[in-house]
Amino acid sequence: MKYTGILLALFLGASECMDAQDTWSLTRCIDYAVTHNLTVKKREAACEQSEVSLSTARSSRLPDLNAGVNHSFNFGRSLQNDNTYKRLNTQNTGLNLSTNIPLFTGLRTVNQIALSKLDLKAAVADLESAKEDLSIQVASSYLELLFKMELSEVAHRQVELSKEMLLQKQAFYEMGKASKAEWLEAKARVAQDELSAVQSDNGCQMATLDLTQLLELATPEEFLIERPSDDILLDSITLVPPAEIYAEALWIKPSVKAAQYRLDGAAKNIRIAKSAYFPQLSLGAGLSTNYYNVSGRENGNFGSQLKDNFSQFIGITLSVPIFNRLATRNQVRSAKIKQVTLNWELEESKKVLYKEIQQAYYNALNAGSQYRSSCLADEAAQESFALVKEKYQNGKATASEYNESRTGWMKAVSDRIQAKYDYLFRTKILDFYRGVPLTLGD
Repeated sequence: MKYTGILLALFLGASECMDAQDTWSLTRCIDYAVTHNLTVKKREAACEQSEVSLSTARSSRLPDLNAGVNHSFNFGRSLQNDNTYKRLNTQNTGLNLSTNIPLFTGLRTVNQIALSKLDLKAAVADLESAKEDLSIQVASSYLELLFKMELSEVAHRQVELSKEMLLQKQAFYEMGKASKAEWLEAKARVAQDELSAVQSDNGCQMATLDLTQLLELATPEEFLIERPSDDILLDSITLVPPAEIYAEALWIKPSVKAAQYRLDGAAKNIRIAKSAYFPQLSLGAGLSTNYYNVSGRENGNFGSQLKDNFSQFIGITLSVPIFNRLATRNQVRSAKIKQVTLNWELEESKKVLYKEIQQAYYNALNAGSQYRSSCLADEAAQESFALVKEKYQNGKATASEYNESRTGWMKAVSDRIQAKYDYLFRTKILDFYRGVPLTLGD
C-alpha cells in the first residue's frame, strides 16, 4: 500500500511529494549502473591487467640484476696434490652479483611492446562496449517503467470515472430512473476497475524492481524516476538512413575498434614469432668472491679471503638458431592463421553492426507509423466514448454499449502509450549508434 501511495502521488501530480523525493533521471541511472555493474568491473580489471602486461613488456628492455650467496660443507676422503687421498672436512662460501643486458632479440621486445599497447586499447574498447550494452539495457528498463507508470495512471483515472458513474446510477436508482441491475452493474464495474488499477500498480512495481536490480540497488523502496517533459516532439523526428549512421558508427563503435586493434596485434604476433629466426645478442657482467676453509689447516681469515678471491667478468653472448625441430616455422604459421581469423572477425563485427543499424532503422520506422496511427485511433476512440457517455447519462445507451465504448477507448490509450515509448526507444537507439548519449532531456 505504501508503494501504491507513492505511485498515486506521482501520477496525480502531487508536486510537493515529488519535490521531497530523490528522483532518478535516465542519465543518473546509466551512470550509477556503469559504476556498480559487476560485468563492467570485470572489464575494468581486464584493462588493469593489460596495463600490467604493457609495463612488463616495456621493462623487458632493462638489464636484470641478481645476487647470490652459497655455503657448502664437504666431508670424507678427497684427492690431494701428491695424488693421495686424505679424509678432510672443508667449508666454502661464495658471493656473486651478475647482470644481463639484452642487446638484440630479433626485434621481439619492440613488437611485444607494440602488441601490449594494442591489447590495452582492445581491452579499453571492450570496456566501452560493455558500458554501451548496459546503457541500452538501462534505457529499455527505464522506458518500460515509464510505460507502466502511464498505464497505471490511466487505470486510476478509470476508477475515478467508474465511481462517478456509480454515484449517478445510485442517484437514478433511488429516484426510480434506473433499475437495480443497472446500479449493481455500475458497482461491479468499479470493483473491476479497482482490480485493474491494482494489477497496473503491481506491473509498475515489478518494472521498478527490474530497473533497481539492473542498477545493483539493494531495494526498490523509495525509488522514483523522473518523467520526461511533455515537450518531446516525436512527430518532428527525422530518421537518418542506415548507410549514413553506419558510416559514422564504423569509426566510433568500440566493438569494431576492439576487433581492429586485435587484428593489428596479429601482425605484431607474426613478427614476434619470426624474431626466433634471428640471432640473439646479450651483454653479461658480474662480480664474485669466495671463502674456503679446510679443517686441520691454517686458513686465511674471512675478510682477507674475500678480498684476495674477488673477481670480475664481462662478456657478450651470441646465440644463433640453426634448427629447433621446426618450432619457429610452426609458430609463424599459427600466428598467420590467427591473423586471418581475426580479419574475418573484424569483417563479421562490421556486418553485425550494419545489420543491427538496419534493423534498428526499420524498427524505428515501423514504430513511428504505429505511433501516428495510435494517436489517430486514440482521438477517434475518445470522441466516440464521449458521445456514448453522454447518451448513457441521458438513458439513450445501454450499460453494455457504454462499457464496450470505454473498453475500446482504454485499449486505444494503452496502444498509444506503448507505441510512444517504443518509438522513443527506437529513435534513441539510432542516435546512440551515432554517438549521441542516451538521455530524455535531463
